[in-house]
Amino acid sequence: MTGSTSPGGARSPRPGRSRRPVPRAAAVALGLAGALALGTSPAPAAGRPATDPLARFHDQHLTWKSCLLGPDDTLGKDLEQAGARCADVTVPLDYAHPDGRTIKIAISRIRGTDTAHRVGALLLNSGGPGGQTLGDPPWVSAAMKDVAARYDVVGVDPRFVGRSTSLDCAWPTGSMIRGAGSGRAGFDRSVAFAADLARGCRTHAGALLPHATTRNTARDMDVVRAALGERRISYLGYSYGSYLGQVYTTMFPGRTDRVVLDGVVNPAGYGPRLLRGTEEANRHALGDWAAWTAAHHGTYGLGRTRGAVLKTVDAIQSAATREPLRVGAYRVDEHTLPVVVFNGLSQDNPTAYGEFAQGVRDLRQAAEGRKVTPSPGLAAVLEFLLTGHESGYGSAQTAILCGDVPASHDPETYWRDLRRAGTGDRLFAPVTQNIGPCAFWDPPRERPTVIRDDLPALLVNATGDPRTVYRGARAVHDGWPSSRLVTLRGADQHGVYGAFGSSCVDGEVNAYLATGRLPTGDVSCPRP
Repeated sequence: MTGSTSPGGARSPRPGRSRRPVPRAAAVALGLAGALALGTSPAPAAGRPATDPLARFHDQHLTWKSCLLGPDDTLGKDLEQAGARCADVTVPLDYAHPDGRTIKIAISRIRGTDTAHRVGALLLNSGGPGGQTLGDPPWVSAAMKDVAARYDVVGVDPRFVGRSTSLDCAWPTGSMIRGAGSGRAGFDRSVAFAADLARGCRTHAGALLPHATTRNTARDMDVVRAALGERRISYLGYSYGSYLGQVYTTMFPGRTDRVVLDGVVNPAGYGPRLLRGTEEANRHALGDWAAWTAAHHGTYGLGRTRGAVLKTVDAIQSAATREPLRVGAYRVDEHTLPVVVFNGLSQDNPTAYGEFAQGVRDLRQAAEGRKVTPSPGLAAVLEFLLTGHESGYGSAQTAILCGDVPASHDPETYWRDLRRAGTGDRLFAPVTQNIGPCAFWDPPRERPTVIRDDLPALLVNATGDPRTVYRGARAVHDGWPSSRLVTLRGADQHGVYGAFGSSCVDGEVNAYLATGRLPTGDVSCPRP
């Protein structure tokens, strides 16, 4: 079942996303001063002051090596076949004390071959937070076509993610996201679940939690920039990666060249509850999937009309509310079922739709009391949500969201929001309005970044994006007069460039990466 349960929407079952070659079943996802002086001064015109407190990090020598960790390392094999090499960058755990403990940031690089027309390094982030980006240079280079030869395409696993120094709270799940359940008793179970997750992080990763923030990730990016020997970098960020790009360009003005933000996060809504406001877009995406599935009733048998398919989904939810559904070795209850559905909605293509439909068919059979062996897509999602197999992913994602923006510590705040949402949306509002571990987290050490007033960036968003909704992209664009917005119309797609197959969108991005010139005006691309 493809999709993305990450708040910023980076991850989905592989969290395979059909949009590009990425990992497993994803975890659900996707504004004040206070910058440390270490990370806010503009790049010097020539050299750095001798008093640079980060000199040993900026000047470090990188040892490039094979990306292959062993015979079963699929990620490493893909990177090797694409000609990538990997290295570890050393950064401070705490930038306020750069002489203290250090951690490693894992990076990969496919070097450009057109050195005569070289632009520089293009750093990537595929979202999350918590999404691994090390394996992305091959597919990004393919999307760039001939332009890729002019760049060193660099994948960066952010701090505590992937092959970088890890942060793992030893959770029994890969995601903090759950539905609130029905009534007060269900909500109280959600409160207990969230509190247990927060307690696990304090127990198993307490020393790292204060340092898991987007601002520190941006500081790490600037160390990577310097270690690569670049005065400026270009940047391509998806979903949460668009927020990271906004933070980096604010903290380090003058150190970016070409910036592409795809699936644009509105910083005004960024934080532990960033999924609020996506309910309507998810209902629309569910309806479009239902219409497609109805047209393929002969294959999936979920209903001959859009309405009939939606009734099937509703019946499955009602059954899971009465008692957990037995799906292979898993038990899918009223807290998990809405997340499974939510996870299935972010990729608008027949492959993703079909995988989701197979999973819903499995769930319907379970709701009818039949013995079910889940299809591979559904099995991956359930393994992600109901085992500790991907604990590190959810741990890092949650730590970053909680470390960036404070959340209300009063459970009644969330209960009131759920009651205000009412019974009109039993599927998505209980997910987007629910309490999470950040309600039991220590306050962030720094205040959220006040994003710069303007940035000449290229923004990309689909009108039906169910994770980073289109109105958010419009709001960011309206605040940045020098930016341009490329809109993919008529698609319920999260992440467009190199993922959806729009020659219009891909062509605009590649033209900008090639020339450094933004389109003269905003661009509207029809659905292919």
